[in-house]
Amino acid sequence: MNLLSVLDRLSDDQFFTKLTSRSEGISDIANFGKKAALASIPLGLSSFMATSAKAATKTTQAAFAPASTLTDALQLALTLEYLEDEYYRTGLATSGLIPGADRVVFGQISKHETAHVAFLKATLNTLGTPPVTKPTFDFTAGGNFQPFTDYQQFMILAQAFEDTGVRAYKGQAGNVASNKGVLQAALQIHSVEARHASQVRRMRGNKGWIELADGGNMPAATNAVYKGEDNVIQAGFNTSTLFGAAAGSASFDEILSGSDAAAIAGLFIA
Repeated sequence: MNLLSVLDRLSDDQFFTKLTSRSEGISDIANFGKKAALASIPLGLSSFMATSAKAATKTTQAAFAPASTLTDALQLALTLEYLEDEYYRTGLATSGLIPGADRVVFGQISKHETAHVAFLKATLNTLGTPPVTKPTFDFTAGGNFQPFTDYQQFMILAQAFEDTGVRAYKGQAGNVASNKGVLQAALQIHSVEARHASQVRRMRGNKGWIELADGGNMPAATNAVYKGEDNVIQAGFNTSTLFGAAAGSASFDEILSGSDAAAIAGLFIA
């Protein structure tokens, strides 16, 4: 199976939503993984506002615990996917918010997030663990953002959610590695989230990748989303020696931990 075939399969909305039993779904993923031989990429998140981090963490801990096991990692991923799914659904349902040309992009992203939610819920049920209940979200983060009345703010949060989501999926690789089928599926979702992030960043006039922890035209409140992205040391090797620090940092995307994920999610949980 060549790379183009792999990408084609991962881009198919029906892959995660086709009508199969839960056990068949896991089996399909495992079988596909054997053929795909995808590279291992790990999940986690961060806090937008340092002043709210402690309160946000307490709020989130009441909803779900930071990931430490396979099912914890899946519950964390599900909560983050719930957040993105509802965010795009609400944006698309808000009259006059998203320009016509951009609705096509966000409509497709929304379908992907819905598919991710369905898959994660089915997987948890297959593993004998009830999926975490969908929280009540406050996308203003306590009045700090107005994404559904200001399209630029909608785009800012979309970029922040996607950029953090990419790092988030990497941070949980170790926690899902015990189940090959789940690990392969998580990597497949991660690659889709990365494409979302690149597209939204470019729609805002930014590069499709992150250099030296620079989010690109983002408010200071989102600094923690990009914290650590300026790292140029990988396994003892200084990646900046060949092409400079910016290229070196952009060559490797850093992870975010489960506790960081809980903190940022808590900012948007009412």
